[in-house]
Amino acid sequence: MEGLTHVQTKPFLKVFDGEACIPPPVWLMRQAGRYLPEYQAIRATAPSFLDFCYTPALAAEVTLQPVRRFGFDAAILFSDILVVPDALGQKVSFEPSEGPKLDPLVTPEAFAKLNEKIDPQSTFPSFRDNRAGQTKPAG
Repeated sequence: MEGLTHVQTKPFLKVFDGEACIPPPVWLMRQAGRYLPEYQAIRATAPSFLDFCYTPALAAEVTLQPVRRFGFDAAILFSDILVVPDALGQKVSFEPSEGPKLDPLVTPEAFAKLNEKIDPQSTFPSFRDNRAGQTKPAG
């Protein structure tokens, strides 16, 4: 499998095999590169933020954008915590300049209307790493 050797030399992945790395790999938290112009350009192509999250090609692209720009060893799969209440059936919307809005759940009846199970196939888009073994997705 070509490219596998390259992946195995990356410090981030070595530590998962129990190897000590000097210097140790660094984990950076980020907001999906939302400050990057390439993120903003592709985000503008989706009708809504949830459509953006649920579209595998868009989620894969924004996952890989910081990897391409900075050469990271791994990438956290792009999504948003609010896909979970949306998948449960709670109304979620995103208002420009205000952020997310969720319909409140204040009665037992409102909670009873939520879906009891989430379909992972529709809630969490599949992601196929198209970096030919150079970067591993995590998440």
